[in-house]
Formats: sequence, structure tokens, C-alpha cells
Amino acid sequence: MVLIGVAVFAILGAVGAFTIAFRRSQMARPADPSAGVSTETRRADRSMAGVRVGSLVLPEADGTATAVAIAEEVEVIEAPAPVAVRVTEAQRVIEVSPEEGGVTRRQFFNRAISATFFSYLGLLGISSLAMFWPKLSGGFGSDVDAGAVSDLQTMVVSPSGSVVPVFVPEARAYVVPAPPTVSEQFSGDPVVAADLMALFQRCVHLGCRVPWCATAVGFECPCHGSKYNSIGEYFGGPAPRNLDRFVVEVVDNRFIIKTGSIIETSRAPSLSVAYPQGPSCIGAIAPAVEAGA
Repeated sequence: MVLIGVAVFAILGAVGAFTIAFRRSQMARPADPSAGVSTETRRADRSMAGVRVGSLVLPEADGTATAVAIAEEVEVIEAPAPVAVRVTEAQRVIEVSPEEGGVTRRQFFNRAISATFFSYLGLLGISSLAMFWPKLSGGFGSDVDAGAVSDLQTMVVSPSGSVVPVFVPEARAYVVPAPPTVSEQFSGDPVVAADLMALFQRCVHLGCRVPWCATAVGFECPCHGSKYNSIGEYFGGPAPRNLDRFVVEVVDNRFIIKTGSIIETSRAPSLSVAYPQGPSCIGAIAPAVEAGA
């Protein structure tokens, strides 16, 4: 293995020495003056075309002769005399008005960024006002026409005499029949019109929608078990007070629910309408009113 390594090293050294010697021999040769000149340039150089150079012997004063090279013209084609052209570069600055020059790149980007920023602020402000400003016409927060009074009075009581609340989606309210005598909690508040009341669908505990329980004849929240009778008076569960109700009025025989005016009342000391009147829809919960709540 050592001998093979030595032999390989000797061969590589010999090849390297030969390569270096070859390159030096190439560099020692006189350079070709026409090397690197393009073919077009060589063809254009016709200054010595058709010229034959000979020798002329001239006698000297001492009787010797000197050979002088002369050029004999053979069909020499005179080339046109070159015309000297002098190129002068000059920079001319012309000031133009903003109207003629237009908008620069910097001005365009500055204006675009400013317009985008202020547009964002404007949309943010409009969105904030839309969130906090009540709707003036139509939808929740305005006066909602729930329908004709005569129709609602017929719909909220079934032929058998049981209560059937009418849900008004636009007002998020249940329209229910009012009892002949309401609790003193509601005295002075316009929560009854044409023997009808409008209850907010939202549970006062954590805001769940409270469905109607036909068997118990009342409203029972499936989220945490709060229970109310048919006119929204508190019966049991974690709710802190009665269901909220809206101010209502009758205009041209139309039942109007003012969803922008919500009446809040504390737990009723006594129920104006009996509850429950049958099995509960979410299970029995001991009524707090029995404990003197």
C-alpha cells in the first residue's frame, strides 16, 4: 500500500510539473497582435490592400548603396477621409409646475396611506355609533307592531281556555293575556294594554331564551332551571327577579310593543297567576316563595 501511494504521488507530481512547464511555454510565445480582434474588424481593415513592398537601392556619396523599401501602388482604392465627430453631453434642467409634473411616487404612497387610515377610523366610528345608537325604525329597539288586538286576544287563549303565548320574533317578546288583577309591582307602569302583556324572552339569570312549558303553564329556563308563571313572575331557580317586560300600547287597534322601554321588577311577593298547573318541563325545583322569599 505504501509503494502504491508513493507511485501515485510521483505520477501526480510529474503531471503537475508537465502542466506548469506547458503553461510557461505558452506564455513565452510572442502575443499575436491580432488576437482578440473580431472578424468584422479584420475585414474592415483594408488600408494595405493591394500594396506590394519592394526594395530600392539608392547611391550614397561614398559610393555605397542603401536599400530603401518603397511601396508600389497596385490598384489602391482610396478610402474616404474620416470625419471627426465631437460628442458633447450636456444636462439641461427644466423646472415644471406641479400641474405639469403630476403626482410623485412619494406623494402617491403618502396620500394612499393617509386615505386608508382615515377611512378605517371613519368606519370604526360609524360601527361604534351603530352599536350604541338605538334603531329608530323597525327591528328590536323600536316600536314593533305585533298585530291586531282582536287577533292577539283570540290567539293567546285556546278554545279549551288554556294560555298559548304568541311569540313575536321582531320584538323578541311573548304576548300573553294579563290577569284581571295584576301585582302592585306593575302599578303606574304601562305594561298592560287591551288585557295583553309583552314579556322579554331573555332569562334574567344569564340571558338564555326561556321557552314556554304548556304542561306547567309557565316559562321554564332549560339552562339553570329558573321558573316563572304565565305573566313572568318569578317562582324558583337562580333568577334574581321577574322576567323583564316591555311598555305596550294600542294604536288604531294595533298592539304596539315598545322594545326600547324595558320594565324590570323584583321577585313578586305573591303570584298573580297560579303556577305550576301541571308537570314541569325541566324537573321539579322547590319554590322559593314557600320559604317566604
